[in-house]
Parts: sequence; structure tokens; C-alpha cells
Amino acid sequence: MIKHLALICLIAILYSCGGNKKTKTDKTVFRYNEAAGITSLDPAFARDQANIWAVNQVYNGLVQMDDNLNIKPCIARSWEISEDGLIYTFHLRNDVFFHDHNLFKNGKGRKVNASDFVNSFFRIIDETVASPGAWIFNNIDRTAKSNYLGFEAVNDTLLKIYLNKPFPPFLGLLTTPYCYVTPYEIVDYYGKDFRNNPIGTGPFKFKMWKEGVKLVFIKNENYFEKDQNGLSLPYLDAVTVSFIPDRQSEFLEFMKGNLDFLSGMDGRGHYTEELVDENSKITPKYSDKFIIETQPYLNTEYMGILINDVNKKFGNNPLKHKQIRQAINFGFDREKMVSSFRGNIGSPAIYGIVPSGMPGFNSPGVKGYEYNPNKSRELLAEAGYPGGKGLPEITLSCTEKRKDIFEFIQNQLNEIGIKSKLDINPAAVHRQMVARSLDQVFWASWIADYPDAENYFALFYSKNQTPAGPNTTRFNNSYFDKLYERSQMQSNDSVRYAIYREMDQLIIDEAPVVPLYYDQVLRIYPKSFTNFKGNPMNLLNLKSIKKEKSIETSDQ
Repeated sequence: MIKHLALICLIAILYSCGGNKKTKTDKTVFRYNEAAGITSLDPAFARDQANIWAVNQVYNGLVQMDDNLNIKPCIARSWEISEDGLIYTFHLRNDVFFHDHNLFKNGKGRKVNASDFVNSFFRIIDETVASPGAWIFNNIDRTAKSNYLGFEAVNDTLLKIYLNKPFPPFLGLLTTPYCYVTPYEIVDYYGKDFRNNPIGTGPFKFKMWKEGVKLVFIKNENYFEKDQNGLSLPYLDAVTVSFIPDRQSEFLEFMKGNLDFLSGMDGRGHYTEELVDENSKITPKYSDKFIIETQPYLNTEYMGILINDVNKKFGNNPLKHKQIRQAINFGFDREKMVSSFRGNIGSPAIYGIVPSGMPGFNSPGVKGYEYNPNKSRELLAEAGYPGGKGLPEITLSCTEKRKDIFEFIQNQLNEIGIKSKLDINPAAVHRQMVARSLDQVFWASWIADYPDAENYFALFYSKNQTPAGPNTTRFNNSYFDKLYERSQMQSNDSVRYAIYREMDQLIIDEAPVVPLYYDQVLRIYPKSFTNFKGNPMNLLNLKSIKKEKSIETSDQ
């Protein structure tokens, strides 16, 4: 009864909207803001970072990544891959339970079994569900000869997955939130409303969500993972998420102590200068209070180039000439761009399309582009446009968020004779125009879905030029395609990585893209937290975080 009353008090505290009012509690709560908002707590729709961070607290999958992006056991305690790379066999733990729910017997969460994964995976590829993660299982053997259409629950703790061709990154794919396990009876009961009635196996369980106001998760007392000393995870009692859309207001709430975490800062805004200096370090005034951490983020920001005449509105597209594309790459100062517009968050993209931090991949082994305006002028002359004379005006398309960077690039290209105009559109419109090949040169970014460089090379595979495919530059190179297909057949990592480097160099030499910068994870949090580790995938893992208990906690 006492425990029940304590829980009621905790929820009342978390739900309170009392501004700066102080409330007595000894509970440890982690509070962060999600400016972009959350659209679903269903892992089938964990497409963007906001949703991924939330569902990562509530669910688990077969496997997981550690902070160094190594693949580790989770609900699967071990696995084997057949010699031909076509059959993955997973041995499941028998001590993992779903969160309690009144639809389960006696209201207690039931044990997870292999059939739950089969049902969860079939749901991802179910066209009526329309999960954006259906591509995860493109290589699943769905033919009748397999008898199981790709997924087989041999018994409660033995799961088999069948592929139609080898795909070495597949294990990494299974770490994505799309592959988290869900209970079929709860999903069937709620249907589409499962998005706001989530039941998983994760370290935190869902308590309440008032959309646009507050989201609350509380500790899962029956969580199966333990720390290295055998103590049960998680350490925190609860996690709360607010939805303040304005970044400056979010920052002020953090400085007042009403939030415990800042992330996703694109350079130093005028309101952050008191806290963060020009080198992305905490200023001396706050060095005893806050910690700032940076590390590589598997995100490459770039300009894509439509390299053929697929869209006739651009006439005889000059960008189909490699020299023009290379001239653009040499024609602006990436270091100055990162310093001036990113506050040195991230690093200039002077290597390939694959960002630093990708496991097993040597980015500096690829020779990219550095600022060389004289080389740009030479290339323009080789292409038949000396000094840019006769070169049609090029359209650079981006969103308002990247306008300052594109204006900088525009001005520097203008100095070497490449005339351009800007086309600024809302993010949703911009995405549609890129997908429909309506933009000539366009801003894009690619955040790795899984820790394998193949994820980036899929952007240039000719068979991915479909309207829904990721090849938005319409790049088509038969030798690249052969390398791409060969890499997928190679299970030896060192051999596959060598092929990857050759593919990356080919892309840079052919220049269907203009790499801008490799992103960084930047996180700021109070020193009262320990075990708060970042990772190159920018996942928010809260199960191992510890927080010093404070009798007085600020409400919001």
C-alpha cells in the first residue's frame, strides 16, 4: 500500500504544471524536452529521432548496440548464422516479460516467446499497417518453399529468420526500433491506438501522454537486464518528456533546472553563449555545474546533384558533366562554413560520403575535396565554360534551416563563375520535390539506420532509383553496382570494408553529391548524472544513468 501511494505521489509530481514550484520528493527523474514533438509510441513507426528516443525506453529487440556500436545480446542470449549467410538462428532468454496490462492473465505481464517476434516482424511488412520500416525485411525469403515466409518460431525460445540472399549488415538491421518486440494481443486490442497505449519489455513503462504537453515513463521494476554488479536496471525512477517547441525557451528551462538535458544544438545561438564557448566547451562560469560531451554522429549532411536529364525543366542539364560537379566540390570553404555556421559542431566533409565513427571504416582512406578555387576554375574551363561563361544558372534548393549555409556556398561559387539562385521551401515540400526529381541541387542528410557503411552506398545503387527509393541523385554506374552487389555477398569484414572504400572513392570522384560536413553528437547535462554515455547513432539510452538524489526537485 505504501509503495502504491508513493507511485501516486510521483505521478502527481511529474504531471504537475506548476512552473518553478518546488516539490518534496526523493525520486530520481530524468527530464528532457522534445521540440520536434512525438507522433507515435509504436515501434512500427519509429522513423525519426523523436519517436526513436521515446520507444527506446519502452521496448527491446533480439539484439542491441553498445556505446561503441558493437552488436550485443538483448532478448536473444545468443545466435548463429549459417555458412551461406541465409539462416539466422536466435536463442531467446526465458526471463523476459512484457509490462503489466489488464489484458494479460491476472493483469501481470506474460513471458516473451519466439512467436511474439514472428508476429511483430510480420506486422512491420503488413501493407495494412503501412510501417515506414518495411524495407528492413527486403531480403527476407517470402517464397512458399520456406514454409514460414521468412520467420519461424521453432519453439518458445528458438527463432529462425530466412534470407533470400546473404546480407552481412542484417544483424545490425535487427537493432533498429522497427524490430522491437510487441505483444500481439495488446496490439490487436488497440489497433491504431497502440501508438498511445504502448506495452513493451523495456526498462521503463508507459504511464501517461498528454500530446504536446507531457509524456511520462516510470521504472519497470521487473526489467531483466542487470549491471555488472548484478544490480537491477534501470536506476532512475521515471523519465518525463516535455514539448517546448522554441529552442530558446527550452534552453532557459534547462538553465533554470527544469530540464536535465540539452542536445541537437546547431552551433552556438546568441542565447547559448553564456554556457558554451566558441570551441563547444562549457564556459568557466558553469564548468562546476554542467558537463558537455561531443563525439562523431553517423550523419552526413550534403548537397545532392540531379546528374541527368530526367527533369526537362532544367534543359540540357550542365551538371551531367563530371567536371562541373567537381568544380562545385572544390569551390567553397568547408572549414569556414563549419566554423561560421555550426559553431565548430561537426567536421568538414573532406573525405567520402561515409562519416567518421562508422565501425571498421577508415574515412581518411578516401580522398575527398578541400577548398581549391583555382582547381574549380580549371575544371570549368575543361568543361567548356571558362570563367563560368555560358554556364546556365544553377538552382540550389534547401529548407529555411539551411538557408545561411546555402547562401555562403552560393556566394563562394559566384566568385569562381558558377551562378546560382536559391529555392527555399518548407521541409515537407522540400522532401517531396527531392523525391520527385524536381530539384537540381538539393540539401540532404543521411543518418545511418544501422552501423554499416552499406547504408550510405544504397543511396547510389541504380536499382534504388524508384520514386520511393533512396537514390535521389539518379546516379547510375554499372561498376559501382557490381561493387555494391559484391560487397553484400562478402561475409569477411576486412574484405567488405576494402570494397566499401573503393565504392566511396568512386562516388567522390564521380561527384553526384557535395559532402558538406560530418555531424557530431553534442550533449549537455548536470554533473549530478553519471553513466550518461553518448554513441555515434545518437540513441538516448537511459537505463544505466544514475542521478544523485535531491530532496527538492523542480516541477514544470
